[in-house]
Amino acid sequence: MEIQELYNINQLFLDIGLLILFFILILVAKILNNLLTPYCVDTELTQKDNNALSISLCGYFLAITFIFIGAMLGPDHDVVNMEVIKYDLISTAKYVLVGMVLLNMSRIINDKLILYKFSNVKEIVQDRNAGTGAVQFGSYIASGLIIAGSVHGEGGGVVTTIIFFALGQIALIIFSYIYNVITPFDIHKEIEEDNVAAGVAFGGTLVALGIVLMSATSGNFYSWKENLTLFAINALLICILLPTIRYLFDKLIIPKSSLNHEISQDKNVGAALLEAIMAMSVAGVLCFIAN
Repeated sequence: MEIQELYNINQLFLDIGLLILFFILILVAKILNNLLTPYCVDTELTQKDNNALSISLCGYFLAITFIFIGAMLGPDHDVVNMEVIKYDLISTAKYVLVGMVLLNMSRIINDKLILYKFSNVKEIVQDRNAGTGAVQFGSYIASGLIIAGSVHGEGGGVVTTIIFFALGQIALIIFSYIYNVITPFDIHKEIEEDNVAAGVAFGGTLVALGIVLMSATSGNFYSWKENLTLFAINALLICILLPTIRYLFDKLIIPKSSLNHEISQDKNVGAALLEAIMAMSVAGVLCFIAN
């Protein structure tokens, strides 16, 4: 058997193994989420048709997927054999499990420090507040992207993953305060009063922040000084640019109306989606330019 043919066969085994591992980890993620939340996911989704929780869980599972991809994308191997397959599967599983725990921690951080003026669990489970679900969706995605960036590349490890996750959460918390300051309405009040548009706009902006922070944390780990400097520059840049983007969007895309009015008064989910998509689009372009 030729070397290239053997390589292709072993690569196929690795790909199949990774796919099976992904489904196993998704099941573990669901079980872990059930254990760490005071409600039954199956009951809420199937018996109570809780759309707010469904939105939040969509963000959770997407975030797990991003973490899995980040952990899976390692250096290319010149030779793929059983040892390499075993190493890749164990390494991927290890980092995804760590990321899974951190992701569940991000939900607690979101509840206590981002949407801190009310109980996220009450809003999602009792009130079925889709706006709160949208913010949790954005928080999960942002955290998942940060973790995915942290586990991607060479030179780091579990410690660097945890530290950059913590720094990313601090950036999300700081930005949430900035976002609340630059909007003429109280984000918490609007979301608590079931304003889905406010939750969609805020959640989408969190995703945009996560995209930039993922770019700052991904790649090889060279030194604490170099990687932390890059992270700080990107976090500062996005905290300055996103409010600017919001202002420009208001003036250029919907010049005949006010974005703040559309969200707080009209509760216009369409306008909120446009704000979220614009923020994510600019964040993606910034990452492409920076790389």
